[in-house]
Amino acid sequence: MEYDFLITLTIILFFSAFIHGSIGFGFPMIATPLLAIFTDLQTAIIYTLIPTLLVNILSIKSEGSFWEALKNFYPLAILTTIGSAVGTLLIINFNTDLFKFILVASILIYLLFDYKRIEMSWIKNNPLKSKTLFGIGSGIIGGLTNVMSATLIIYVLESKFTKKQIVQSFNICFIFGKVTQIILFSASSIYTISEVKSSLIPLLFIVIALYFGIKIREKINPLIYTKIIKIALFVIAIALFIQTILIY
Repeated sequence: MEYDFLITLTIILFFSAFIHGSIGFGFPMIATPLLAIFTDLQTAIIYTLIPTLLVNILSIKSEGSFWEALKNFYPLAILTTIGSAVGTLLIINFNTDLFKFILVASILIYLLFDYKRIEMSWIKNNPLKSKTLFGIGSGIIGGLTNVMSATLIIYVLESKFTKKQIVQSFNICFIFGKVTQIILFSASSIYTISEVKSSLIPLLFIVIALYFGIKIREKINPLIYTKIIKIALFVIAIALFIQTILIY
């Protein structure tokens, strides 16, 4: 890996972990599109696999044990794992910058849903169908773009999950998804020892960023801070969209 890219990777992951700690979510949603500006989407996903797994594990510990989360949400995690495997196989076999459009769409869907507070009552009225649809669908998008939460958040909010349930369900699904991606990328000889070593370097910085982010969360108005991050996500999505158009 080039030294300049390693520095860029560390800065982006540090920033993303700080934001995640500050507002309680957002690590892959911020890190992936930022990295995708400097490289292709597959590479961006590969270098965030272990860091995202670390953030998920630390986050789930903050809201209960792994086994508690697994017991409560293993059906949803299994569905997202299936979808994640499909999405990962697609990006392995058809690695193209066109998938960045899906990443942009995922971010914009999340922002639109959050802004409009769109109600989808059929989700709560059809729990099995909606869980299957959003579980597999979110997994596929997560496998392709690393941003599973953009659609999964629609399901958990409409299902009236508590804050603790949201954190647990998100992170248990993310952990299963990341492990699946690591296995498939490794089996395809794309995720090598070199990438593993490079992605381990920023881990200490990520832990530090998470720690200070959590401290900041206690002092800053979370509503204002969240609005700032959402504006930043919108700008990143538009920049990524323009960049991909210019490539083609």
